[in-house]
Amino acid sequence: MEAAIHELMDLAWNVVFDVLDERGLLGDGLFVEEFTGIHSWLDGPTRYTVVHSRTVAVLFVDTRPVDAIPFRHDLLGADDPASFFSLPG
Repeated sequence: MEAAIHELMDLAWNVVFDVLDERGLLGDGLFVEEFTGIHSWLDGPTRYTVVHSRTVAVLFVDTRPVDAIPFRHDLLGADDPASFFSLPG
């Protein structure tokens, strides 16, 4: 699991950083290593992945980060975790 998180986050870290910055979620000392949870699912041909730390969650559509929110534990058990996020057009 840790390898999957690091691979996904490392590939898109500049975009993740920009999304977190746009949402005001950067904070001090944010590092890829702080992201310790991952939840992924398919909806038709599209893969959704939520990668989270203790404080923020980032939604990836396929391999592109599209939104970030403050992390909420109810996100993990939701029937549609993507509904917590704003999806692009």
